[in-house]
Formats: sequence, structure tokens, C-alpha cells
Amino acid sequence: MDSKSYQVESHCDDSVARSVIKAQELIIEGAGCASCVGKIEGALKKVSGVEDAVMNFTQRTVTVTGSASMNTLIKVVEGAGYIAKSSDSESENDLLEEKEKADWAYYKRLMREMTIALSLGVPLMIYSIVVGEMTVTTTLERLAWLTVGLLTLGVMFFSGKHFYIGAWKSFVNHSANMDTLIALGTGTAWIYSMVVVFFPLVVPEMARHVYFEATAMIIGLIDLGLALEVKARGRTSDAIKRLIGLQAKTARVIRDGKELDIAIEQVLLDDLVRVRPGEKMPVDGVVVEGHTAVDESMLTGEPMPVEKTEGDEVVAGTLNKSGSILFRATRVGKDTALAQIINMVKRAQNSKPPIGRLADIISAYFVPVIMIIAVSSALMWLNFGPSPAVAFAIVSATTVLIIACPCALGLATPMSVMVGVGKAAEAGVLIRNGEALQTASKITAMILDKTGTITVGAPKVTAVHLAGADSEDQVLQLAASLEVGSEHPLALSIIESGRERGLELASVDQFRAIAGHGVEGMVGGQRLLFGNQKLMDNEQIDIKGYISVAQAMATEAQTPMYFAIDGSLAAIIAVSDPIKKDSISAIKRLQNNGIRVVMLTGDNRATAKAVAQKVGITEFFAEVLPEHKSDKVAELQMAGEIVGMTGDGINDAPALALANVGFAIGTGTDVAIESADVTLMRGSLHGLADAIAVSKATLRNIKQNLIGAFIYNVAGVPFAAGVLYPFFGVLLSPIIAGAAMAFSSLTVVSNANRLRLFKAEEH
Repeated sequence: MDSKSYQVESHCDDSVARSVIKAQELIIEGAGCASCVGKIEGALKKVSGVEDAVMNFTQRTVTVTGSASMNTLIKVVEGAGYIAKSSDSESENDLLEEKEKADWAYYKRLMREMTIALSLGVPLMIYSIVVGEMTVTTTLERLAWLTVGLLTLGVMFFSGKHFYIGAWKSFVNHSANMDTLIALGTGTAWIYSMVVVFFPLVVPEMARHVYFEATAMIIGLIDLGLALEVKARGRTSDAIKRLIGLQAKTARVIRDGKELDIAIEQVLLDDLVRVRPGEKMPVDGVVVEGHTAVDESMLTGEPMPVEKTEGDEVVAGTLNKSGSILFRATRVGKDTALAQIINMVKRAQNSKPPIGRLADIISAYFVPVIMIIAVSSALMWLNFGPSPAVAFAIVSATTVLIIACPCALGLATPMSVMVGVGKAAEAGVLIRNGEALQTASKITAMILDKTGTITVGAPKVTAVHLAGADSEDQVLQLAASLEVGSEHPLALSIIESGRERGLELASVDQFRAIAGHGVEGMVGGQRLLFGNQKLMDNEQIDIKGYISVAQAMATEAQTPMYFAIDGSLAAIIAVSDPIKKDSISAIKRLQNNGIRVVMLTGDNRATAKAVAQKVGITEFFAEVLPEHKSDKVAELQMAGEIVGMTGDGINDAPALALANVGFAIGTGTDVAIESADVTLMRGSLHGLADAIAVSKATLRNIKQNLIGAFIYNVAGVPFAAGVLYPFFGVLLSPIIAGAAMAFSSLTVVSNANRLRLFKAEEH
């Protein structure tokens, strides 16, 4: 994982000490259940310099934010009883391949261990069903069961030693986890059985029953459950695999006049890179020669190829469809847009929504509570149970310990988050963190910036109404010359319109931008004013006969601007920003989902109203200054709304940051994207509805998993303790508990993988 760092300065004795705050990832081995998550996170958070530590139980990784060194973090994890190593030294592809190999090796080992355990457990269980009670009464039976006991000890060593090692490490570190429950349950059953074999007379005759089959079957079934979980868990990395698969392996660079094929890792900044038809862009860059069409659908979800010529940017991973181009590398390695996307998706998959943190808190207390319940159950049977009380006590305590293992609880949230975030990425929606994933499902109001969000963001001059000037060319030549010095979004459309007509732009003197009003300057000795009605009123320019013309333009969603020369109105220039072709249908999707859609714009009210009417929005705020956009977000929040804000410009950044969930249009500015929680790569508002749909599906899936895990763990305990025995004479077998516990994890994993079939429909 790429480390992002920034500097924090502290002053001491007139010197500056710098400490690097960064996000580092550790790969964890030996974490068996949800309670391990809290233990590892807790140990890391106590380290000086660590600001936060978040573990993904599914991936067995921990993301640590802070200034602590990697060596320190590794030592702390090892001190807590686990194995850790850094992932920073390897590429994403190498890490994924290494993880897949490790998972496959682990899967084969578990299947081998399961086979050994069940090879003993199944015949013993069949024997108990066919022959009956496995009791010890004669010397021959003692010898036979001693042999079985030693074979069971072999199963415990070969097939279950990882449980006992994990339990011992937890005990040494004064904690308890899944391994503790399994080790206590199977260990108690085996020890009791060996006591019966060696000292049958100290045990009441009715209690001389051995439970070797329970020990072997439980270990075998749990190993089987873990193996199936590992296999199913591997599918959650599909989104990352696909993104990594977009990366080219080699690049053709021009150095010293020669074209060389080199590994992608060897490409340097400012290298000239040649890409032929059918090849992938190896790194990010700017085209310096050639013309082509590039398929960017794998990153943006946009199906139509994009034309690229000199000066246009190209992005790593996109596919060159037609012509051969030469471009200069501007971002390489982990700085490319694709690498950053992979990093963002991975960080989001590793993050936890609030509902997941609740599960971690419960898991931290769950194992100790279950151990208390198991002991209490055993004492109840010993003091109040029928004969053989000792046997009943052993069975109930063992069953409680086994059935309550919180494996499913630990998998419930991260499995769903990984699949959900990956599914969103496939649709061109990049979700930054788990909290945004959860909150997006609760959005009640969505604020949409107009320019560049609802509209294309590339306005065109659509009309020139002459008032005192000689010709349209004269007006556009002067207006375009004046706007060269402006940073207003509409300035470029005026300049481009002038250039399209072949007009030669003149130099500007005394240029001044008047915030919220327009611009003024001297061109060719003439004083020019260009802006809104407020500017004309302030400068006492007579526009009485033309206000109705401007209003008519505004009702057609055109932005009218007054142009004056030497104190007299010369023309009204209308600029229109076309509405995106899918904005209307996307907004309707949001409204059909019960979301209150609000439009926000700095444009005049008439234009805003016209755009709002065209796209079906009934509520809008016009003439909003950039610094007041966040105020509108706050107003809706004060009214009790869960607010989503969507924008693409620098002036949207404060509002995006303040909103409950900020959505940035991926074609917008870097500042807006950095301020947002969700990035829509393809620039379509359908991405909003897709993100919310994925969020709702993921949260629904998490709740299903958590409810299932909680019900299983909590509801199963009373039955395991023997609550049914007084009424029906039924006591749950430890073997059934082992099978149920193992397959509960598989159920959670399978349910999470159902999200892979989810498809947000565009209505």
C-alpha cells in the first residue's frame, strides 16, 4: 500500500523537529476471530505516535496512521501474540499474488487437517450411532479407548494445534479469543475422556462415557468451515484484481533517439512514451504527438471512446483504440491515477463503517462472557442436573464454548464492505471510507451544483443581441480581449467564440475583476464593462429597454451579460451551458428514491429557474456566492436532513467537506475530489444513484450478516447449555455445535458474496 505522508512541524529551542504522519499497512498472521481485531487494534493504539489503527479481519491487514516506525508496530503486534510484516516493500500485484498463494496453501493445509480429523471422527460417530453408548466398563474397553484416545491426541496435534497455540498465546497475553473457546471445549472433552479411561472408578458408572468423537469431529468440522471460508473470501478481491489487471507490464520509451521496451517500474518522469493501437497507456501523461481515440470505460464507466490529440491528458490503464501517439510521462509508479484509484479502493475496503465498530466492541466482551456462561452451565448441571451430572456438565460446557465462537461476527461487516466497495468501483464510483458507505444509504437531501454537475460545464455563446455596437464581430472581439484577463468560468466561452470567428484579440490595460458583478478594462483606448445588471446599475449604464431581452434569454436557461463601451450599452451576450444528456433521468432516479433534490448555483435566478425546470427540480438557490455554499448545506442539516453535496469546482470544496457525504465529479478539480467522500469517475449523475443503491444494498447485507451472527451466537447458547432438556430430554451435541459454528461463517461469507450479483438499475 502506498504511504501518504505530510509534515507536522513543532518548534523547540529555535529548531524545527519534523515527524512524518503516514498510513502504513501490516499483514497479520494468526488472527482467528473478531476478538483478535480489538486486541490488535488496542495494542497498536497504545503505541506512542499512533493516531489510529483499523484492522480488516477479512483481509487480515491493519492500516495504522501515525508517526510510529514500522519496526515498532511489528514488535507490538508480535508482543500481542501474532505475526506481522509490512506490505510497503511490495507492489500491489506482488502482494495480491503472495496473498493468493498463501491463501491457497492455507486452504490445502486446512483440507488436509480436516481429512485427518474426520477420518477418525466419522467412524467413531458412526460407531456411536450403530453400537450405542461409548462407555468404559471392562479392561478390554479401557485398552481400546486408550488407543482411540491416543489417536485423538494425534488429531489434536496434527489437525488442531493451531487452535491450542493460539489459545496459549492469548492466555499469555491475558486475553481470550475463538481459539480459547475451541481449545477449552475440545481439550475438556479429551481430558475428561482420558480420566474415564485411566480412572473409571472415580467417575460415577453412568458418567463413564468418552467423547473422543466429539473432539475429532469438532476439530475436523471447524477446519472444514475455515477452509470453505478462505476459498469464498478470496472472491472479495476481484475488484482489486481487475483494477491491477488494467496496468500495463511494459512501456515503450524513447531515450537517446531510440525506442526501448522497458518494465513499467523503470519509466521516469518526462520520459517520452510511444503507444500503438490496441496497447494500454502504461503511465499518465500529456500527448505531444499524434491523434487517437482512447477507451476509458474501465476507469470511468463511460462507454464511448474519448478523442485525444496534442495537449490532452492520458491515464494509465486506458486502452488506445486507433492511432499511434507519443506522450510525455507526468505521473509514474504509485503516483498514477490508476494507482491512486487502487489505493483508494483498498483503503475503503479496509475501513469500517460505524455499524462494524459496534460488532468489534461486542466481540471484545463476547468471549469472556461465553466462558463465564460455560462454567455457570457446568456448575448448574453438577448441582441440579440428573445423573450422570458430571457427563452432562462436560457436554453442556463444551457445547456452549464451541457454538459461541464469534467467527461469523468478525466476518459480517468487512466481507460486505469489501464486496460493496469493489462493486461500486466497477461502476466508476470510488468510495473513500466505510463511514461514507454507510451514511450514503441514509441521505435524505441531495444538493447539486449546477455548472459542471447538472450541466456540461463548458458553456457556449448562443446569442448576441446588439444595442449600440456596429456588429457581432466587433462586440465579440472586444469582449474576448477583455475576458483574457478573467478567471470567471464563462470567460473561456467568450474567448473561444471570438477565436472560432478568427478574431484577433487585443491587449487589455487597467483590467479589474469586480467580485459578483463582472470585469472592466481598457481595450484600444475604449473603456469596457462586461457583467450583470448590478454592474450596469452601479456604473449608471442605461439598460431600461433591454432588461426584458435579458429576461427572455434567462428563461431559456441562457446567462445574459451586458456589454458596455465608453458608458453606453453595446450588446447583450448570452451564454448557455448545455444540460448533460442523462441529468434529467438521474435526478428522477434520486427523487423516486425519496431524496429531496436541491440545486445550488451562483448564476442568476432566471437562468437557475430555467435549468431547474428542465431537469425537474422544484427547489433551488440562485446567486449563491462561493463562500455561502456551505451555509446552504448547514441550513438543510439544521432542518434535520442527512445531506449529500455534489460538485466539481474548487468553490464547492467547503460544502463537500461539510456535507454528511460529499460527492465529487471525477472530471472536476483535484481539490474538490480530495474534499469529497465519494468520487464519480464518469461525471454522470447516475453515479450518485448508483452509489446510494450500492450503499443501501451493502448496509442491508451487513445487517443481515450481523443479525444472523448475533442470533446464531446468542440464541444458540441457551440450547447448548441445555435449556431444552427439562422439557424434551434433549441436550445439544458438541458435534452439532461444531458443525453449526463452522458453517455459520460460510453462510456470512456466501451472503456477502451475493452483493457481487447486485446491479443498480438506471430508470
